[in-house]
Amino acid sequence: MTAATDAPLVAEIHRLLDQVQDPCSVAHGTPMGLVEMGIIKAVTVSATGHVTVDLRLTSPMCEMLPFMQGETIAAVEALDGVTGCTVTRDSGFDWDHDMMAPEARHRRQLRLLALRERVLSLPPDGDRAPTVS
Repeated sequence: MTAATDAPLVAEIHRLLDQVQDPCSVAHGTPMGLVEMGIIKAVTVSATGHVTVDLRLTSPMCEMLPFMQGETIAAVEALDGVTGCTVTRDSGFDWDHDMMAPEARHRRQLRLLALRERVLSLPPDGDRAPTVS
């Protein structure tokens, strides 16, 4: 394969990997795909159709790596022409919020603003009615 013939496959891989949601963004209420989160560092395709996906972790202590590796391999290996997939990772020190897609950063900012407004609208602890668990 050449770079020119790889382009459609790489684009399809990016599309599929953006459907895999970053678990931490989901947990924080702003689901983002791996691509829009800025986690996909690079995708390369060898002459034999083997794909290598380089992940950029958001933290050196990322506990979601096995999930992201498994989902990435499953999505990529299901594509025609792919003979296998390897997922590599960086140290987790390179990712920055600016690596998120602009629309994803905007959604995240709106979510954080909504949470801030909600917290600021709560009465002080002494004025809250007791809750029953």
